[in-house]
Amino acid sequence: MTENDEQLIRQLEEELKKLNVADLLVQTVYTVSSLGYRKLADEDRDLDQARLAIEALRALVPVLEGSVGEDALRDFRQVTSNLQLAYADAAKGKVEDA
Repeated sequence: MTENDEQLIRQLEEELKKLNVADLLVQTVYTVSSLGYRKLADEDRDLDQARLAIEALRALVPVLEGSVGEDALRDFRQVTSNLQLAYADAAKGKVEDA
């Protein structure tokens, strides 16, 4: 291992010390919800992936209780509900198109 590699590892370890699990989960919720909506768009439609995003949100959001504010939890629950409704509309459209 070179000195540069060791320095990079030390820098990564320092960054990990600063990282907060709740912050990472919040970012994950944002990313998963964005990707879920993207998978419902006509040009990228993948209902299995959208459903997986919904299930991930349904699992992650309750874990954040007590770690983030009530406003954030309310927003995350609303995003999950909106994504579920959009999924239902997309799935219904798929059936009607068949």
